[in-house]
Amino acid sequence: MKIFHKDLVKRWNKFSILEQMANIGAEVGRAINWKKKHRAEMSKNAFYRALELIDFTVDDPKNKNSLKEILRVREMLVDYFFGDNIYHSTDNQWEKYFYYFNFAARIKK
Repeated sequence: MKIFHKDLVKRWNKFSILEQMANIGAEVGRAINWKKKHRAEMSKNAFYRALELIDFTVDDPKNKNSLKEILRVREMLVDYFFGDNIYHSTDNQWEKYFYYFNFAARIKK
């Protein structure tokens, strides 16, 4: 897969898990917004960027205790955007899920 965040990959591990998840949430939010505007290609690209950030997060050694949740999020996002949505996710649920990481990351600064 093409690497979208060439510069970010070098410093991704310096971010806290909260910051990493908030950044993933930003890309998911972009994917949702493009989907609502019926811009499938833009939505797909934003989603691929989110997957890339999830993969960077999985590879970060400090997140080893959070792998179960991170990988479950990945599975559910793939199902939501490209699968049959067997988990019955909604745009609103994803926006709420990632909002809390964004909020917590801001408080920590």
